[in-house]
Amino acid sequence: MHLDPSTAIIWGAVAVTITGLLFRPFRIPEYVWALGAALLLPLAGALPFATFMGAMAEGHDVYLFLVGMMVLAELARREGVFDWLALYAVAHAAGSGRRLFDLVFLVGTVVTVLLSNDATAVVLTPAVYAACKAARVPPLPYLFVCAFIANAASFVLPISNPANLVVFGAHMPPLLDWLKQFTLPSLAAIGATYGVLRVLYRRQIAQPLTVSPPQQPLSRGGRLAAAGVVFTGVVLVLTSALNGPLGLMTFCAGMLSMAVVALAQRSSPVPLLRHVSWSVLPLVAGLFVLVEAVAQTGVIQQAANALETLACSSPGQASWVSGTAVALLSNVANNLPVGLAAGSLAQAADLPSQVRAALLVGVDLGPNLSVTGSLATLLWLVALRREGEHVGALDFLRVGILVMPPALAGALLLL
Repeated sequence: MHLDPSTAIIWGAVAVTITGLLFRPFRIPEYVWALGAALLLPLAGALPFATFMGAMAEGHDVYLFLVGMMVLAELARREGVFDWLALYAVAHAAGSGRRLFDLVFLVGTVVTVLLSNDATAVVLTPAVYAACKAARVPPLPYLFVCAFIANAASFVLPISNPANLVVFGAHMPPLLDWLKQFTLPSLAAIGATYGVLRVLYRRQIAQPLTVSPPQQPLSRGGRLAAAGVVFTGVVLVLTSALNGPLGLMTFCAGMLSMAVVALAQRSSPVPLLRHVSWSVLPLVAGLFVLVEAVAQTGVIQQAANALETLACSSPGQASWVSGTAVALLSNVANNLPVGLAAGSLAQAADLPSQVRAALLVGVDLGPNLSVTGSLATLLWLVALRREGEHVGALDFLRVGILVMPPALAGALLLL
């Protein structure tokens, strides 16, 4: 098949980006590959500059959401909220490894639902590791909980995963509609993930805790940061119920929480802002451009037409096909670009709500198969390496191949 030069450049840029996301050649950060490939498109004449700028601007709500959540998560981490939660779990495990497993799973679920899956991967993981070392138990079973619940609980609320904003964009359903659509599938995914992990690690978590580290009270800053998390959760639930701008409200709530703590401590917020992972923003911006470029080739429209035709004859079959295909593709190309493409596909086709929901479930749950599936899992690996732990791709796949399929099947069945 002959490709015109512009189309060839676009697919070359996509290949470069996927390679950079999955393998990080020469240890160059992921955002450099994504943004560099995106910048190549207008420079090479493969994409009009106006289209390039429009695609960058299209992600403004996602950028605001990410900044607000990252600031809030870093604030909670710096003030010891996550360390306190992890030690609280150890203290209330009463010497039982099984009870500690259950408590870590519960804490991970709550953090994912209210602060997004990235917060669970980035800031809860080190706290759980420290708590496990203090309790003198093998940390990996509890650390795997952080990785898998980060994706399994990521569609309980729209705010639980940035990918949710990416898939639905301006067409985000009102909160009540969201809860009607996703409550049962979320419970199925969380329950299946818990059941498989509990059975898989039954021997390791049977080991009792030999030491129970003392539970220290939260500092004033920690209490204020925790209050900021709760306040943000309430604001976002209300905003979602009113179908308001989630990104803007997340940004405002995060900045307000940071300002309150800084004023109470009479300290500068600049050190906190330095620790925020700002590189996520150009990464996402580059992906918005690349997906828009792929849309210009007509591939997404062709897929949308095929899915629309299948949905007309069999909505149930279309849900299973789309959800499974997106889930598997997320492990090949990472769920951020796949989520953007799924969002474009959903906008290009007249699809039943069940099929749109299946696309989201695939984007959110699919990454639990491999380490390359989601940004949250990649960040989880980085957090582990900082603590001296190593989980290889095959190690993760051995667990993921048992955890992901039943969770995905349960969620799709109950849509």
